[in-house]
Amino acid sequence: MSETTGTTNMTDVTGLAAKNHTANGGLGVAAFTPAYYARKGGLWADFWTILHPPYTLWNLSFVAMGASLAPALDWRMLALMLTAFLAGTGVASHALDELNGRPLRTGFSDRTLKLMALASLAASLVCALLSLLFVSAWIILLALLGAFLVAAYSLEWFGGLLHTNLGFALSWGGYPVLVGYWAQTEALTPGVLLLAAAATLMSLAQRELSTPARFLRRKANAGGATFATAEGVAQWDMQCLLAGYERPLRLLSWMAPALAAAMLLAKLGQ
Repeated sequence: MSETTGTTNMTDVTGLAAKNHTANGGLGVAAFTPAYYARKGGLWADFWTILHPPYTLWNLSFVAMGASLAPALDWRMLALMLTAFLAGTGVASHALDELNGRPLRTGFSDRTLKLMALASLAASLVCALLSLLFVSAWIILLALLGAFLVAAYSLEWFGGLLHTNLGFALSWGGYPVLVGYWAQTEALTPGVLLLAAAATLMSLAQRELSTPARFLRRKANAGGATFATAEGVAQWDMQCLLAGYERPLRLLSWMAPALAAAMLLAKLGQ
């Protein structure tokens, strides 16, 4: 990320990296938690961390946005869909992701993570079965598709074919919008397809920010950037670089539920 020229500037960058490493006590990635929302302190802290609260809420917001486009909103169906996605993508997906490499460094055993994932997927399917009281059996196929996406993405099936930025955006952005709307209407319209496209783009933006943020938090031992400006040399340490990615992420993670809440409140006013 350096925009300087000459060997002197390269030395500055190297020196800055060494300074950052020393400032961190030589701990490298251990100086950062694996995610800005990660907590330490036992079972509940680990569960909070594995739930990925900002991103889970983001995902649930897409479900609510899709439902809000329906001409008439059935709050019972919305509650069932939110519960299903909370269990499926909020818990099961993240438990499987933690099982695959321990990126969040929680203290859960492999057995606990597997049981957590299976129980959560089962809860999602129970929600789908209860939904049969209100919609057609097609909801079961949507639930099975959701379970497949959770497993295929998190466990990187098919050589990681779905474990890409686009795969994430379609599965965690566009899909929840479509399911949220279909569960209300048993149909799809150009309007909800456009909203699903918007959710997909928003999820792509999330990935573009979260991928380098995860790199800095979980892999980088030391580093920084030096920029030559008209006023002189500007130096950014790892904290500054990380903030450049995570501040927009935090704002977007609040924007999504705020927008969903506004759309739901608009339905109450009708």
